[in-house]
Amino acid sequence: MKRVYKVLSICLTLLGLVSSGCMITVNSDSCSMTQLEKNKAIARRDFEQVWNKGNLDTVDEICAADGVGHMPGSPDIHSLEGYKQYVTMYRNAFPDIHFTIEDEIAQGDKVVIRWTSRGTHQGELMGISPTGKQCTVTGITINRFSGGKIQESWNNWDALGMLQQLGVVPPIGEGGKK
Repeated sequence: MKRVYKVLSICLTLLGLVSSGCMITVNSDSCSMTQLEKNKAIARRDFEQVWNKGNLDTVDEICAADGVGHMPGSPDIHSLEGYKQYVTMYRNAFPDIHFTIEDEIAQGDKVVIRWTSRGTHQGELMGISPTGKQCTVTGITINRFSGGKIQESWNNWDALGMLQQLGVVPPIGEGGKK
């Protein structure tokens, strides 16, 4: 009878690990991360380390050397150095920039992150002189992974809203009236 309870206990433990999203490895009592969880952790590092902290060395660790970044209003980025320059441009314009991850969804080889960023415009941004204004911008990033690194990234964010908050573009309906 004790053996039946032991087997039942082991089965319930394994069922709990499987239902929690852990991958069970044969001959091991440990629960290792699934590739989806690893990809989500890498996508979070992009926001937490690269964007929030300005740690550009992290780009080499999490992004594929031949990866591609699709950014609205900018040409595609085809190199790690190009991505680092893009991040640096925004971090120079908004030195206090901070991204908050609102939602994160992973399926297959993709991770989708809905985010909110906040920062104060204190440096030039693509010809726009510093305004000293604070901005809150929302967006979504979809990362495709290959070989444990970000291979391709699609970004969509409220650039118009940012320009309106900076006072560069009038709010809709005002038609340039001051």
